Amino acid sequence: MSATLSFGIKDIWAAQKRIKGVADNTPMIPSPYMSHVAGHDFLMKMEIMQPIGAFKLRGAMSAVMALPDHVTGVTCCSTGNHGRGVAYAAKRRGIRAVICMSELVPQAKVDGIRALGADVRIIGRSQDDAMAESKRLCDAEGLVEISPFDDPHVIAGQGTIGREMLAQRPDLQTLLVPLSGGGLAAGVAVAAKSVKPDIRVIGVSMDRGAAMHASIKAGHPVEVPEYASLADSLGGGIGLSNQLSFPLCRDLLDETLLVTEDEIRDAMQVMFFEDRIVAEGACVVGHAAMLSGKLPQITGPVATIITGRNLDMAQFLAVVTGEDVRLGDLLLKGKCYGA
Repeated sequence: MSATLSFGIKDIWAAQKRIKGVADNTPMIPSPYMSHVAGHDFLMKMEIMQPIGAFKLRGAMSAVMALPDHVTGVTCCSTGNHGRGVAYAAKRRGIRAVICMSELVPQAKVDGIRALGADVRIIGRSQDDAMAESKRLCDAEGLVEISPFDDPHVIAGQGTIGREMLAQRPDLQTLLVPLSGGGLAAGVAVAAKSVKPDIRVIGVSMDRGAAMHASIKAGHPVEVPEYASLADSLGGGIGLSNQLSFPLCRDLLDETLLVTEDEIRDAMQVMFFEDRIVAEGACVVGHAAMLSGKLPQITGPVATIITGRNLDMAQFLAVVTGEDVRLGDLLLKGKCYGA
């Protein structure tokens, strides 16, 4: 049975019950500036209002609360927000959490996870290195792995965002979804297309190290190099043995788009100066696609997901004040907003 047949809206309904009252019902607000750019209402689903400051709490809570009673500990690999969600959910349930992360993860995200009582392991220079350590811990210490994207309970939890968005605005025509390992995009696409089959769901990622975009283009999961990025939350691979998020994204996303670091910088400035919102670079890839003219023609209301606010504030301030920013081997030249 294909992934699109074995996973469906019933799984999202079940997840909605597991996360109720903890990780649901975030607001969706209009952006007057972006609505002017789009020529139609442009709305933002404010997942930065979650208790951990990111949408990842939905999937983590859904997965942790679905575990059998005998489970005493969990582990995962993470670029930051999934680990924070797993740590929060594990603490709420009263079990151990070990979060595996690469050296590319900003220190602010590492500190936030440790503050929730989780054990953090910094392993290697890639998400794949962190993933290998997470799997080792399952064998060595009997922990249960919570995948950041290739887990049905995680995808179902993220899918509750799509259900809420269509309930809040049934007239939405296009959803712009930040695309990384595909858990968010897959869940949102399943939920949205179950309610409104003709809605367009477009995945957007940065143009350096976009694993899901490259995998869909290749027709199978592939490995890509990882780079430092303003959209660091979108980094990491999808796993060569990906069973669920890849086929769902491949079958349900209408298109995938890539945006540059310059376009992400410009979009972060727009969100800050026009909407007064402090958010991660990964949040603004939908804005970046719209502002850069890369989207196909918009024919009605469009919405995107403001996924998280757990960012390096020093880097953010440099971006919005027009300073140069070093991203690994790339020097991103500063640009003052409106200049």
